[in-house]
Amino acid sequence: MMKPRISLFAEHEHEREDRHSRIGDPLVGLTKHVDFDALAASVDAAAPRPSRAKGGRPPYPTVLMTKILVLQQLYNLADDALEYQLLDRRSFLQFLDLTESSSIPDSKTIWLFRDRLAQAGVGHQIFEQVQQQLQKHGYMARCGQIIDASLVQAPVQRNKREEADTVKEGTMPLGWKPYKRAQKDVDARWTKKHGKNHFGHKLHASVDKRYKLIRKLAVTHAAVADITVFETLLDPANTSRDVYADRGYPTIEREATLKQAGWRVHIQRKGTATKGISATQKQRNRRIATPRARVEHVFGALAQMGGKLVRCMGIVRTTFALHLKSASYNLKRLVFLKEGGLAPF
Repeated sequence: MMKPRISLFAEHEHEREDRHSRIGDPLVGLTKHVDFDALAASVDAAAPRPSRAKGGRPPYPTVLMTKILVLQQLYNLADDALEYQLLDRRSFLQFLDLTESSSIPDSKTIWLFRDRLAQAGVGHQIFEQVQQQLQKHGYMARCGQIIDASLVQAPVQRNKREEADTVKEGTMPLGWKPYKRAQKDVDARWTKKHGKNHFGHKLHASVDKRYKLIRKLAVTHAAVADITVFETLLDPANTSRDVYADRGYPTIEREATLKQAGWRVHIQRKGTATKGISATQKQRNRRIATPRARVEHVFGALAQMGGKLVRCMGIVRTTFALHLKSASYNLKRLVFLKEGGLAPF
């Protein structure tokens, strides 16, 4: 009777797996706590799969492609790099429940799937589906909300002065041919912050103070003033009526309106060029700074995931990318909270 073969590296492989499990794979937590079937269902409801009436290769399952997009956001990978990592990393394959390289979509397929969802405006549905899952796990918005905005860099456009003026008016120069128009971002804008010029967009977000989860968001070009989208970010579902914001938001009319609506306003004071703020106002600013800093932790985590830069052009694709990035951050944060970070109450 033939004895079964025993690999010379079996012991080392077993040791490797033991070390891997002890360190902890963050993707295991995602598989355990996130309902990707529900996410895929929301995607299919908002952007139905293309018809196969003309035949051709069947599309990859939506749940698989949705997981791949989440991986791309968590690890900040370009399409080509993502395809390589899918072929190379065992943890990625285990997360996707794949065993054969023939089952792995290539970079072009990933781009086409993502762009189809972007053009259909599915980012909002994905973000809201994640919110529903947070609610099911008991992580309701609590203890007030913090509103802030962060600049998101876009590929810089090199236009002539006449072309730039035409773009600012919301149109394209007549001399641009179709292939050139495809490479031009006419939605991003220049702005100045702390004496430096920035080109791109803004991510405006409302973060709950208790769990540091993004509850509402808006995407605009970089030149839009933060105060113009303040009210749209207010989350009435938060169990507290406290609202925190930095000194870029205060106006007498806004605070009066918010207080009349029942909100408890904690917006830092800002002086003028001729008159500074009082000692009492400085003390109030310091008191607000501690809870308000929690939103900076969120933007810092987004920056680590590549949230300070978009590789796409146009407000449609950028809006989808930032909704997907924010939803992926919330999923990552959910795993942290579930695995012992902070239990719901």
